[in-house]
Amino acid sequence: MSINNITPEEWNKMAFKTVDEDDAPNEHPRFSEKAMTEAYDVVNNPAHYNNGRMECIEGIRGMLTPEEYIGYLRGTAFAYMWRFRDKSKPVEDISKAQWYEKRLMDYFLEHPSAK
Repeated sequence: MSINNITPEEWNKMAFKTVDEDDAPNEHPRFSEKAMTEAYDVVNNPAHYNNGRMECIEGIRGMLTPEEYIGYLRGTAFAYMWRFRDKSKPVEDISKAQWYEKRLMDYFLEHPSAK
């Protein structure tokens, strides 16, 4: 199945729950209070980055060249470390920086010849 040969309704069923599948028809299936509190991990699996079938980071990786992706990971980790003292949750931001650094290490383990 491709985005080029499906209807808008089929696309919506792939990306989101429908009202029929949800107990709370007036709440967004991803951002309702219930969805945001169940097994919510702000560092490793934030709900606002998982809207649909693909995690945002994988979409970013797919659209960037290897050099751009490495730069993205380095820059994002650096930004979290740069600002952690200025925000209300320093440990969370340091954990997020480590998450991006781990992605960077994993990338080099998968692609040893990358530089």
